[in-house]
Amino acid sequence: MTTSVLTQSALDLPLHSRGKVRDIYDLGDNLLIVATDRVSAFDVVLPTGIPDKGLVLTQISAFWFERTGDIVPNHFVSVVDDTQVEGVPIELPRELIGRAMLVRKAKRLDVECIVRGYLSGSGWKEYQVKGSISGVGLPARLKESEQLFEPIFTPTTKADSGHDLPMTFDEVVEMTDDRIATAMALRSLAIYRYGREYARERGIIIADTKFEFGMLDDEVILIDECLTPDSSRFWPADQYKKGGPQPSFDKQFLRDYLSEIGWNKEAPGPDLPPDIAERTADKYREAFRQLTGQELTRP
Repeated sequence: MTTSVLTQSALDLPLHSRGKVRDIYDLGDNLLIVATDRVSAFDVVLPTGIPDKGLVLTQISAFWFERTGDIVPNHFVSVVDDTQVEGVPIELPRELIGRAMLVRKAKRLDVECIVRGYLSGSGWKEYQVKGSISGVGLPARLKESEQLFEPIFTPTTKADSGHDLPMTFDEVVEMTDDRIATAMALRSLAIYRYGREYARERGIIIADTKFEFGMLDDEVILIDECLTPDSSRFWPADQYKKGGPQPSFDKQFLRDYLSEIGWNKEAPGPDLPPDIAERTADKYREAFRQLTGQELTRP
């Protein structure tokens, strides 16, 4: 499949911020979030974009926002489905159809709200050293990728550059307050539990995920993205076996490739061969199809 790649947008609108993947434009009370095809690994944005990645991120987030809005309030308004959008003062390029969304503006809380249902990634590494993750004690002799008895909330700092650092719940309280910290923890766990059960029925294990929250009218609401292949580990349920790394539908394939070629994980990142970019794209597309039962909306 040959698909054009968008690595950066350039709209005649006030730029609110530009993250590793998303370009965000200020519309006053709302924001326009453009999910590009940029991909980051080990906190470095790579020079090669991943075809269709932005479409998947936007449409899978919208899928979850719509289904979890009754559980936890979120910022989602709509996915851009035309070049003329109410509340957007310019005509948008067709390439933004299906990859941009309109959301309510909230004040971001600088905490990465990570929920783990399985022991993997940085959580597995920390557990091997400390027997705990972000101050949450765990039983001894757990194996890599093993399912935890209950999902756990293991927050980290939200760094604009460099590595996020583990935080305890008490540190989140100190940064915010008890009400806000408790809301972030309980709402993160609630969305994860809903998503995990929904995905498992469709043959996917959501091993862990991360959320971001913001304040709007003194309410803690979910912002940014929701249960995407960028923010979550998706494993095929029929291949799951504890005791080691798992096959995945997310960018773990890309991380593994970059580790195999001996990249030092420092900027600038290496160019990706076309077949690696396309195989990564296929994993994103398959995660979307399997979870939603839909095909991507394309411009």
